[in-house]
Amino acid sequence: MELLNLPTFDYKLKKNDGKLYIFDELRKKYLILTPEEWVRQHFVHYLIKQHQYPKSLIKLESGLQYNQLQKRTDIQVFDRNGSLFMIVECKAPFVALNQGVFEQIAQYNQVLRSPYLTITNGMTQFCCQTNWETQSIHFLENIPILP
Repeated sequence: MELLNLPTFDYKLKKNDGKLYIFDELRKKYLILTPEEWVRQHFVHYLIKQHQYPKSLIKLESGLQYNQLQKRTDIQVFDRNGSLFMIVECKAPFVALNQGVFEQIAQYNQVLRSPYLTITNGMTQFCCQTNWETQSIHFLENIPILP
């Protein structure tokens, strides 16, 4: 897997039937190691180790319904009161973080109404704060601190 622009961590890999798997510490199981999963696992550990987000407030691959279609978010972070704080969309390192990626997470947020949105491909990340009253977004320099 490609070296990312995120801190490394002590990941566990195993090979089974010719496929490589990575251990997901939050879900306590091995998952097929795809480029997107590589980014997701690194970003989760980045949130936990660098930003002190508690593991118990992070949920992975949560479903939602958008325009009568079943979709899923890569990462959801909740605040200490149990309210949605941030959603994160992870892409493979070779996927450009363009308007289409941002529109994907913004569509999910029409349903979820999270105050913060983040997109990452492991090389670059963008985070913004949503203002539902003014229907605007404000891009941030850093990942927000969890209250």
